Amino acid sequence: MDVRSQVSMVFHLDKCIGCHTCSIACKNIWTDRKGAEYMWWNNVETKPGTGYPGKWENQDIYKGGWEKDGDSIALKGAGKKKGLLNIFHNPNMPMIDDYYEPFTYKYLDLIESPASDDQPTARPVSLITGKPIDIKMGPNWDDDLSGTPDYARNDPNLEGLTPAEQDAMFQLEKMAFFYLPRICNHCLNPACVAACPSGAIYKRGEDGVVLINQDVCRAWRMCVTACPYKKSYYNWNNGKSEKCILCYPRIEAGFAPACMHSCVGRIRYLGVILYDADQIESAASADESELVDKQLDMLLDPYDPEVIKAAKANGVSDSTINAAQGSPTYKFVKKWGLALPLHAEYRTLPMLFYVPPLLPVMASVTEVSKDQNDNLNPIAKQWTDSWLYDTSTEELWGTIDQARLPLKYMANMFGAGDESKIKGQLQKLMAVRIYRRWKTVGDISEEKVNEVLKDTNLTAELADEIYNLTSLAKFDDRFNVPPAHREQAIEMLEFAGDEKGSTGFGIKEKVQRGL
Repeated sequence: MDVRSQVSMVFHLDKCIGCHTCSIACKNIWTDRKGAEYMWWNNVETKPGTGYPGKWENQDIYKGGWEKDGDSIALKGAGKKKGLLNIFHNPNMPMIDDYYEPFTYKYLDLIESPASDDQPTARPVSLITGKPIDIKMGPNWDDDLSGTPDYARNDPNLEGLTPAEQDAMFQLEKMAFFYLPRICNHCLNPACVAACPSGAIYKRGEDGVVLINQDVCRAWRMCVTACPYKKSYYNWNNGKSEKCILCYPRIEAGFAPACMHSCVGRIRYLGVILYDADQIESAASADESELVDKQLDMLLDPYDPEVIKAAKANGVSDSTINAAQGSPTYKFVKKWGLALPLHAEYRTLPMLFYVPPLLPVMASVTEVSKDQNDNLNPIAKQWTDSWLYDTSTEELWGTIDQARLPLKYMANMFGAGDESKIKGQLQKLMAVRIYRRWKTVGDISEEKVNEVLKDTNLTAELADEIYNLTSLAKFDDRFNVPPAHREQAIEMLEFAGDEKGSTGFGIKEKVQRGL
């Protein structure tokens, strides 16, 4: 058992309000410069929608991630042979039009234009060429279902849905959507690392953060193709690839990344998870129906004495183990089973997990009519009828099958196509809501609440824990990451030799002197 530590993330989609504050915080800190104008290391998409870059989930176009090759796996669109064939022309790489050509406006035209009968306008100009352009695309172009049917109806996750199901999703009175924030997943089996011909991309051993060495990068851009989430970008100005660094300078100091610190909806959680690196190959090469389970099986109990012993033997510090024991991400992913990876079928073993949204249902569950509910709207009446008058929970769980976004759609995103995976998560979320309604409002029988909790393998204590971390969590509850150990960094640098450079000091002396 090769126990290692990994910084992991959980995004609670029921709480995201789509304000894009996270994206702006990241943009202001990391990509507010020439060549990076179009980069959104953090972006928030509307689902259904084609996302950013357009149709990034369609690997028939972009050939990202891994594919099963016998008992093992191989890169889908990169690697030694494929990379050599496409080294000078890569047809599977997104172009600037798949993102958008960054632009600004000639605001001086509003001030300096000569007198005229017409109102002066500020023409859009490209930030790349400096020439006037016609704007055809931009970030969040299909935000809040804008652009339908050209965008939302082309969502690759609609695969497997019948035409009738797809049409129902876009009827105005039944329409629903949710927000999907995305950053680099800092995967356990990153395709970008395997695809890089120059070896510039690496995964840090101490926390699992995936980084690009800018001195080594030669701009082959195989990482852009290989990443199925399209979170590696090419800087057209300096000729280097760049990506989300999970604000590692902040993490090393014990602070939350900028996007998470600024999140208005408090949907983001960050913590340490211990995993067994010996299982990476078997988990990544499992059959598609087993991918999610195999990935979750890799994640280890931080309270298990054998796991603690193996972690210490592997150099994991006590502070990291303590952080893993208090990790909010471990609770959501393993203890409660509420969070799932995004597109596990890409086989990169992402370390960003999502709590799926509990969306409104389509129609009334019961036909029971009571005087006290006659004045409620149909959706509210359906919920209260099922809670108050149903004698079993079968009708209640039926609401999940009637969600406005079909289970198949959600399963295509978070369950590798397995609807039972996503249904179990939604049932638990609904059970916590029912339990809290009983506890605060008291209009549901205790017998029914106990039946609901039993059906979802929850207890009252677990339901309270989930509620507290979801709704009442303080900052330190949502982010539990130990600061880096400076002495370990110095120790690693000692192995690099003690050659003296232009400063006249060796590597160790430079670190000690802050040079």
